[in-house]
Amino acid sequence: MEIWNSFYDQLLETTWLEFIAVICGILSVWFSKQESILVYPFGIVSVLIFVYLTYEYGLYAETGINVYYFVMSVYGWWNWKNTKDIARSQIPINKSTGWGHVLNVSTFLAAFGIIYLLLIKFTDSDVPILDAMTTGLAVTGMYLMALKKIEHWLFWIACDLIAIPLYIYKGLPFTSFQFMVFTYIAVLGWVSWRRKLLMGEK
Repeated sequence: MEIWNSFYDQLLETTWLEFIAVICGILSVWFSKQESILVYPFGIVSVLIFVYLTYEYGLYAETGINVYYFVMSVYGWWNWKNTKDIARSQIPINKSTGWGHVLNVSTFLAAFGIIYLLLIKFTDSDVPILDAMTTGLAVTGMYLMALKKIEHWLFWIACDLIAIPLYIYKGLPFTSFQFMVFTYIAVLGWVSWRRKLLMGEK
């Protein structure tokens, strides 16, 4: 009960900047579920604000990942629209196969290892393992999302579940709430994209 009281007290102290970032972030994930290109403009607004917020709160790996989000959002925005099929406005949902799965897991492990070492060597982070883990999952998830791979949802779900308690601990409760919503939408997104992918394969 004490943790919820603390959560409520912190929620009342949410800044307008964090509020805007969270709302834009939620809208971005919702548009991703809908397979809408609007995922990217809303996402860009959110990540630019979070670059500032995460740096201010000492989540240095999260600061870096939000810079990465910005770059990949610009790329993803271009790539989703870069279809050679005149009957389609976007590239289709696709999936990783064979070595693609190995590459996905390897990308996560490499990102986690590198970021963890950087955090413990060059920063004063008090949560290096969790910070590196969420960042490694997000690096992989964002890249797969830009390629419109369905597996990106699984990396986001894992990332979101770890981020919920992490942001409460760091005193950003509304951001933690955002990740609760993200988890719910990501599950819906996985189901929706999987249904579309299966229909497209028939």
